Amino acid sequence: QVPLVESGGGSVQPGGSLRLSCTAPKGTYATYCMGWFRQAPGKEREGVASIYSGGGSTYYADSVKGRFIISQDYAKNTLNLQMNNLKPEDTAIYTCAAYSRLSCLTRMQALSVKPDAAGSYWGQGTQVTVSS
Repeated sequence: QVPLVESGGGSVQPGGSLRLSCTAPKGTYATYCMGWFRQAPGKEREGVASIYSGGGSTYYADSVKGRFIISQDYAKNTLNLQMNNLKPEDTAIYTCAAYSRLSCLTRMQALSVKPDAAGSYWGQGTQVTVSS
């Protein structure tokens, strides 16, 4: 088991910023590919960003490229998602996940991992609301 705990969600006006964090056991980031996924009401889950430190790879969904930054803090064992210039369409529950590094070989693979993927672990999610 790889327990993942998200924090940092909340409400913000359009154009504002939020920083999400995901805490994982020490060593997780060296072993797994890590990603942020989101799901808005009535919509399918969407891969937002992923990172694998072993390969130095980061991937972003087109909808967030240039606005969101995914990073890892090894000292604090956290995965972070800095979200800037937020838009109402960014409103969703954001969930962090750890999954096989074999799923980080391509952008499409990394951002399309499903919760039922073998060997994957998912947090409970944190709500992000962007509204004026």
